[in-house]
Formats: sequence, structure tokens, C-alpha cells
Amino acid sequence: MNLMHIAWQLARPSAGRRGPLLLTLSAYAVVTALALIVVGGALSFRQFDPQAQPFYLSLAGLAAILLVIPLLVLGRAAAQLSARSQDRALASLRLLGATGVDVRAISVLQAFGAAVLGALGGVGLYLVLVPLVGLLRFQGASLGTSLMAPVPVILLVLAVVAVLSIVSSLLGLRRLVITPLAVRKRAVVSSPHWVRALVMVLGLGMLSVLFSNLGVIAQDLAVMLLVLIGGLGLGLAVLNLMGPWLVAKVAQRKLRKAQNAASLLGARMILESPQQAWRQVSGVAMAAFVAVVGGSGAAMIQATSSSDLAGWEAYLATDMLTGVLLTLGISFCCVAASSAITQSAATLDRADLYRGLDRLGMPLHLMNQARVKSVMLPTLTAAIGFGLASALLVLPLAGLAMLLQPVTVLVVLGTVVAGLLVVRVAISLAAPQRILDGPRGQGILAPVE
Repeated sequence: MNLMHIAWQLARPSAGRRGPLLLTLSAYAVVTALALIVVGGALSFRQFDPQAQPFYLSLAGLAAILLVIPLLVLGRAAAQLSARSQDRALASLRLLGATGVDVRAISVLQAFGAAVLGALGGVGLYLVLVPLVGLLRFQGASLGTSLMAPVPVILLVLAVVAVLSIVSSLLGLRRLVITPLAVRKRAVVSSPHWVRALVMVLGLGMLSVLFSNLGVIAQDLAVMLLVLIGGLGLGLAVLNLMGPWLVAKVAQRKLRKAQNAASLLGARMILESPQQAWRQVSGVAMAAFVAVVGGSGAAMIQATSSSDLAGWEAYLATDMLTGVLLTLGISFCCVAASSAITQSAATLDRADLYRGLDRLGMPLHLMNQARVKSVMLPTLTAAIGFGLASALLVLPLAGLAMLLQPVTVLVVLGTVVAGLLVVRVAISLAAPQRILDGPRGQGILAPVE
């Protein structure tokens, strides 16, 4: 069996696969470009004053850590869409005698090829964005061409994206290769347990005590930054653990109070897999966390900064706000792209459902409304819920920031609202009538005559 030839035959562009293929390539391009921008930006801080470098590099490292989850979610969504768009064809190969190893190899080859092509396109996108992003000012000067990452770093990012595509493809095929008919199997997903909420309350309580006594625990600035970064990482892990439970509870409440078919179907889509619903919007929770904690910190530094400061410290407050807004922008770009990708994969999974609803007379716009609600409900839950949780975590700091620097806080909140609007626009790309389009322009959703 010529696996390379079969992989090409299945992956080659066609009318039925054009939409998912373009979305997959675009996702890998966005992941690569954003990763290079983050890495290039962090490396550009090495040109600053030697006294400023430890502080700026620490903040750049924190921003990179915060952006890891949105970038990984986007890359995983791209690999899953690549595999999901061919799962029926791969299942057919099993029926024709292909082994599980063959199926894995074909899927990996397809994902690897899409990742390489998309990543190469991402390098081109990165080169286009460098002059624009280089206009950002840090330490009173534009970053300019210092954003250009060295060639070895670019090659390393390309390799990481390729490896991510292979791993995600294999994870997505765990159920498919068990049996040729596994694609038809729909497992019941267990509901998240309330223990998650208890862990969140205890974890946030511990972190609140830690942050309140940060000055006592750490006297040195470097140690303080390490404790802060570790505490924020732990806080994000705790919040991420509670996310599926919160999304499931909100969806259950919406299900009980649904006033129309779109709300009812949207809630059922979320409850079909609260973990999956949470994964595609976990970047929004990350952005809300950055907005509250980072925005409050930047506002307080602006409020306490003295006009007598000189050298690199004179630019610190402005640079922190710029970094927070940039991190928010990158986070929401990842969330918007991953939402479009994940929704495309979910649409392919629910093709039979959409087809059946259409033949029962349900209008396409109602199906699309239900799909949009199944994304925007977890998105708003993550933004509002985790914004409030983050505010409680740093309550004194957030309250003082609102009182002393309301304009800065409003700018950060405005960025969050703009990011949510971008997510809303992005998920419209995965409308069923676009993804499930037939090879001759006649949609698969069209009723049978």
C-alpha cells in the first residue's frame, strides 16, 4: 500500500474539502506567525539597558507562558480539523483492509504536510507583520527590525509546529483506529464534578493570601517576580480545572430556561461535551486573567510613577500597558482562529444532525444561531466568570486601579470587548452551509427530492 499516494489522494484540494483545508492551513500560519512575533519580541528586549533587561525579560517570559495555552489550543484544533475532515474516508480504508498503523500513518502524513505548508505561510505572514508590529514603542523607541528572529529560532518554531501537528493528529485518532466503524460511535461524555469548584475556591484562597503577603515573602525583585509568575501559573491551572464545570452549569441553566429552538439546541451542543466547549474558549479565560491582573498592575504602576524617574524606569508604566494590550490582542487572535477551526470540526461531526434537521424543516439560520450560541455562551462565561475571579484574586489592587487610573482600566476592558467581537465574527466562518457544501455548489444540507 503506497501510503504517500493515498495520503495525497485524500488530502488534495477538492470542492468538498476546500473550506476545511483553507482553515487548517490558515490556523497553522497564524500559530507560526504569532509564535515568531512573541519569540522575536522577547529577544528584542536584549538590546535594552542592562539594568532593565532582567525585568523586561521576566515580563516577556510571563507573557509567553500566558500565550502557550491559546497557541496550543489553536494548533491542536488545526490538527483535529485536518483529521476530522477525513475520518469517514479513513474509516472506509479500515473496511477495505487497512491496518490501524496505516490509518495513523496516512493521518500523520496529511497533518504534517498541512502543518509544513501552513507554517511556511506563517513565516511569510510574520515577515509581513514585522514592520507593523515593529512600530510598537518600548523604552521610548520603536522595536523596528529587532523583532526579526534569527534563522535557527525560525527553524525551531517550524519544527515545534510540525511536531505539534503529529501529536495532535495521533491523539485525535485514538478512537478512530479501534474499529472501522468507530466514526459512527458517539460516546456519552460524563458531566464535570463539583469537586472542581471546591478546588478552585481553595486554590484562589491560598493565592490571595500569597499575593497579599508578597512583600513579606519576597524582598528581592527577582524572587518576587518568580513567586508572582509561579502563583499566576498555579491560578491559571486552578481556573482551567474549574472551567468545564462552570460551562456545564451555565448550559444546564440555559437548557431549563430555553425560550426557543436555537437556545435549546445550543445548550444541548455544549452539554454534549463541556470539556470540548471549554477547550475552545479557554484562551478567553486566559485573556480575562491577563486583562484584570496585568491591567491592574499597569494602572497601579502608572498611578505611583513619579515624574522624577529617569532612564529605563521612566518608560516602565507605559511599556507594561503596551505589553498587556499586545498579549490580549494575540490571545484573542488565537481564540478567534481556534473557535473557527473547532467549529468547523464540530460541524463536520454533526453533519448527520444538520442534515436531519434540515430535512425536518428546520431553517438554516436557526441551526446557525444554535451553533453560535454554543460558542458564545462559553465565551461570555469564561470572560465574565474568570474576570470576576481574577478581580477577587487581586481585589485591593484592582479596586485601587479603578479609582486611580480609570482611563487605563477602560482601555483594557475596551480591548477585551473588541476581542470578543472578533471571536463572534470568526465563528461565522464555520456556518454549516459553508462547511457542508457539495462538490457542485449544491449543499449537502439540501432536502432530498
